[in-house]
Amino acid sequence: MLEKEFRDYMKERGLGDEEAESAVKTVLGFEGHLKSMGKSLKSASVGDLKGYISMLMREGRSSFEGLLALARYVRLIKRNDLFVYIASIVGARNVLPSIAERLAAIAGEEARRRVFDGVEELPPGSPPEAFPPVTERLMERLEAELPPETCRRVLAGNHHGVPREGFKEQREMYLRSGNIDEVLKEIHDRAVAELEEHMAEGKIWYEQKITPRVVEFVRNNQELLAGVHEGDKIYMTKIPYAPDDYLRETDPLMRRYYACHCPLARAAILRGDAEISPTWCYCSGGFEKLQFDVIFDEDLEVKVLESALAGDDRCRFAVKIPKVKLR
Repeated sequence: MLEKEFRDYMKERGLGDEEAESAVKTVLGFEGHLKSMGKSLKSASVGDLKGYISMLMREGRSSFEGLLALARYVRLIKRNDLFVYIASIVGARNVLPSIAERLAAIAGEEARRRVFDGVEELPPGSPPEAFPPVTERLMERLEAELPPETCRRVLAGNHHGVPREGFKEQREMYLRSGNIDEVLKEIHDRAVAELEEHMAEGKIWYEQKITPRVVEFVRNNQELLAGVHEGDKIYMTKIPYAPDDYLRETDPLMRRYYACHCPLARAAILRGDAEISPTWCYCSGGFEKLQFDVIFDEDLEVKVLESALAGDDRCRFAVKIPKVKLR
C-alpha cells in the first residue's frame, strides 16, 4: 500500500487525522484479503472487489465511509475500473432522504409518511441490481399520492446535494455579460478543455473514461455539458454515463444502458425486472438544471424530453427561462 501518498492525498482534500487513519485501515483490510487469495491491489478484478464488499455486508462491516476510503485509494493508484464500480454503488446515498425532505416541504409530512413508510434504504455496498425494485416501489407511491405536476416538482430537486457554490463563476459570467448565449459557449469551451486534460492525463472524469472519441463527441454538440438557448428554453443533452462504450455500441438496449447515469435505475434497463416510471428521470432533470437555477437565481422549470428509461438512447432536457430573466 502507498500509505504515505494516501495520507498526503487525504490531507490535501481536508480530511482529518482520525478519518485518514480509519481509511488506511480499511485499505489495508482489503489488501490483506487480496493477499490471502494470492492477489494485490494492482491485479484485483472488479469481481474480487464485489466479493469483498459482499463479505463485509454479510459480516455487518460494510459502511459508506469504508467504501469512500476504498474509492479514494483506488482512484489514487489509477485503478479506474474499481473506482467506477464503487462510485456506482455509493452515488445514490443521499437521494432518497433528499426526496423525502422535499416531498414533506412541498406536499406535507403526511404525504411523506404515506409515500416512504416501508420504502427502506438498502445497506451500504448493495449491488446496482438491488436498487431498481426500490425505485419502482417509490415511484408507484409518488404517482399514486401526488398530481403529476407536483410529482415532477418533488423529483426535480438537487437530490445529489451538489453545492450551489460550485456554479458561482457561471453566475458571475452571466452578470458580467448579460448574454446567456455567450455564457453557454464559454461553459462548453471550458468543459471540452477539461475533458482534454483528463484524457491527456489518463484520469477518470467523475465516473467517465475520456477518450479522443468522447472529446470530439462533446466538442461537436454544445448541448452536452452546457446547453443551447432557443426562445425561452435551454436545451441540454446529458453526456452518457459510459460515453466511450456508448459511442462504440450498436445494440439499442446497450446504448440505453450506457446512456443512463442513475444508480437507482440503470440496472433495470438490462434486467427488465423493474418497470420504473420515466417520470423518475425528473430527478436527473433537477441535477441538470441546477447550474441554471444558480445562474438565473431562481428555481426553474425543467421538462424531460427524452430518457433512457422511456426507451430513448439519450437523456435530453429543456429548462424554461422566465423572459424577465433573459437580456
